[in-house]
Amino acid sequence: MANEAVANLLPARAASGTRFDPRRHPWWTALAAVLAVTGTWVATGTTPVALVFLWQWTPALLWGLLTNIEISVLAMALGTLAGLVVGALSLSPLRVLRVLTRWYVQFFRNAPVLVLIYFTTYVFPFELHLVKWTVPFPDWIKVVIGLALPTSAVVAEIFRGAIQSIPSAQWEAAQSLALRRTEIFRLIVLPQCLRRMLPPWMNLYASITMSTALASLVGAHDVVDTAQIASNTVARTDFTVLVYFTLLGVFFAYCYPIARATRALERRHARH
Repeated sequence: MANEAVANLLPARAASGTRFDPRRHPWWTALAAVLAVTGTWVATGTTPVALVFLWQWTPALLWGLLTNIEISVLAMALGTLAGLVVGALSLSPLRVLRVLTRWYVQFFRNAPVLVLIYFTTYVFPFELHLVKWTVPFPDWIKVVIGLALPTSAVVAEIFRGAIQSIPSAQWEAAQSLALRRTEIFRLIVLPQCLRRMLPPWMNLYASITMSTALASLVGAHDVVDTAQIASNTVARTDFTVLVYFTLLGVFFAYCYPIARATRALERRHARH
């Protein structure tokens, strides 16, 4: 009887779609095709010259990508901290604070990112003179500040919207239980706000990561600057096209999982 039950389960399990379906997993199919073509080139010795140069420059490109990731992480950290403060002030009972924070948010949300990067690059000094020491002020730190400004404005709006999305009935119910205002924020409001803020915050991080490609315009040695150096060094049109196409793939490979995770969080939030 047990064998018959197992035999009956196998067709049902196969019909349920547990077997590998290339139409549902196009990335694995594309990876298999790339590996097959690459293996054929290596075996026959017909690898295109542009690919050979790309392989040689891959470590430098990945090292430059680390600079972009570092800039994006620091900009998000700095912008998130500033945005939470601005968002909290925007809910202040004082009208002056609300007006100031509203102007701050509107100004930096509508300012072009490239203009902000140029602004921070030339407003801040190239060196800091501290008593007897001279400390350099690197360009990539100025880019971090330039990206943190619009980030803080967007995070402030995300935080304000999350706070205001909490139904007033929850505040009233918590107050009826004799909870203090700080306890209401810590135990009831903030946990819900964090869950609602996370998907747009992750989308913002992906956007800031893509904006780090502008860092090369002000002298930061990032992945785009490395690609320009590689293109000028090799001086081949096919390699230039390939290296910038690779840049698109690198940024996509880094940001696409963030987008997928964001959608998964949004679906989970919609169910709960």
